[in-house]
Amino acid sequence: MGQPASDFAYRSTKDGKVFITWRGKPARTLTGSEAARFLESCEGADESDLQHLMARCTGNFKRGNEKTPSRHR
Repeated sequence: MGQPASDFAYRSTKDGKVFITWRGKPARTLTGSEAARFLESCEGADESDLQHLMARCTGNFKRGNEKTPSRHR
């Protein structure tokens, strides 16, 4: 059995832009110093770390402040 496909992916361009996609749909474009910091953070990162980094860049990650569903008694 293969591994599940990753939700986030990115590609960088020669002019320094980074395009981040989520499930094949555009999620965010990074430019300038933000793109440079992102690419620097990607160096040596494993797939799990990359997924987390891209989620943070797009704002699509749990922040720890979500409410848990209440149980009816």
